[in-house]
Amino acid sequence: MLLRFGYVAIALDVPQGSPNKTVTVKVLEKITDPVGRLHRLRRILRENLETTLRVLRYNAKNQIHLYRFTSKTVPLATHPLTAGWDYIEEYRPQWEELGDYIRQTGLRVSAHPDHFTLLNSPQPEVLTASLQDLEYHARLFDAMRLPPGPQLVLHIGGLYKDKAAAMDRFIQQYTRLPATLGQRLMLENDDKSYHAADVLALCRKTGCPMILDVHHHACLPCDTPLAKLWPDIVATWQGNRPKIHISSPKSAKDFRSHADFVNAADLTEFLAVAKDCGQDIDIMVEAKQKDLALFRLVEDLARLPGITRVEPAALEL
Repeated sequence: MLLRFGYVAIALDVPQGSPNKTVTVKVLEKITDPVGRLHRLRRILRENLETTLRVLRYNAKNQIHLYRFTSKTVPLATHPLTAGWDYIEEYRPQWEELGDYIRQTGLRVSAHPDHFTLLNSPQPEVLTASLQDLEYHARLFDAMRLPPGPQLVLHIGGLYKDKAAAMDRFIQQYTRLPATLGQRLMLENDDKSYHAADVLALCRKTGCPMILDVHHHACLPCDTPLAKLWPDIVATWQGNRPKIHISSPKSAKDFRSHADFVNAADLTEFLAVAKDCGQDIDIMVEAKQKDLALFRLVEDLARLPGITRVEPAALEL
């Protein structure tokens, strides 16, 4: 069973490896000249695109096959202050260069729209903003000429005092999405509201693949044993390689927050269950130390019996 590891957005082992430079609304509002405001936005986006390509090259050099884009690649992309700015067409060669490199290297890429993207919100203005955010992310993948596939990680949303109604509302809103946008979504269990069995039920109804977040499952477990859940979660991927998220609690007191690194023990219990299924898995490391945490976790796991390191960021179990 092959385990491939990836990380989120920032490469700490790369000089100036953060592709999510941005500008605050307050600062941008102080630039009253529209030309000057646009110049600031263009400069930031150009730098982010250049950094992203540098990070992708770092990933390829280190045989990292999994990477999550920052949602901040385009500064304030969905804010009214940037309305009318065609950041795709202006930088189309750069977007396409990123996409070409991703295809050439076989890198599996994704993005995770922000926590305020709530597809099951009963408030029209929240739903409108959520759809704008999803469309923004989809536009980036379109600009890179990457075909629709499981690329955008999404939580179910809020409970709104009625979980059953909120889940039904999610399904209703999902069915109204453009087909190409719906095909990009993956659904993830969260740490407070929707446990793994809830999300699995929604994935079966929508056809979305499910991402199991192991840390969230520890925060918000369900009655169904993981050994029974996992084969059903794998089935939502319809023959494609499933993906999971792994992180460790920051502390016993702050259990939901992510630690700098991942404790190997927080993953091994899941691996013991997953091994019976025999399915290859992609594992996204969600830790503050990013790529450094990835490599430390791989090194720690490789010391355990029955696990062999076959690449810098891949193990065989």
